Amino acid sequence: MNSICTPKEALLKLEHYCAYQERCHAEVVSKLYSLKMTADEIDMIVVQLIETNFLNETRFACSFARGKHRIKHWGRIRITNELKAKQISSTNITLALKEITAEEYETTFDQLSERCWNGITEKNTLKKRKKFCDYMLRRGYESFLVYDKVTLLEKEF
Repeated sequence: MNSICTPKEALLKLEHYCAYQERCHAEVVSKLYSLKMTADEIDMIVVQLIETNFLNETRFACSFARGKHRIKHWGRIRITNELKAKQISSTNITLALKEITAEEYETTFDQLSERCWNGITEKNTLKKRKKFCDYMLRRGYESFLVYDKVTLLEKEF
């Protein structure tokens, strides 16, 4: 069971928490609630973290977008939805999506779609097409990109 800690101890814990990896405001507030802090203490600590630059929502959004695209190969739609779920402002979401260049996005999309298409062993073309589209849409890629690509891949198939 968590012991109740002082605001000063909580601030130190949260500085380490934010220094370890970029955090959004919602994660920090949630962590503070788990440390049994009051609403006033939470507000005070969040303000201090922002002033000392441990907490920066724009930096978090940009880092999140870059990481999820480069490591998990997510598309813009999935990244946008995940950032919205973390209560990130639309201004910061727009800035974050600019972190992914058009060339990088296209290259990742092409590599992922080729790998996916070649990995589906389904013999029935319609079923294969559905599996491919479902997978790429779940990854957060735009439907027009997915449908153009599946048409192109089908012709080679």
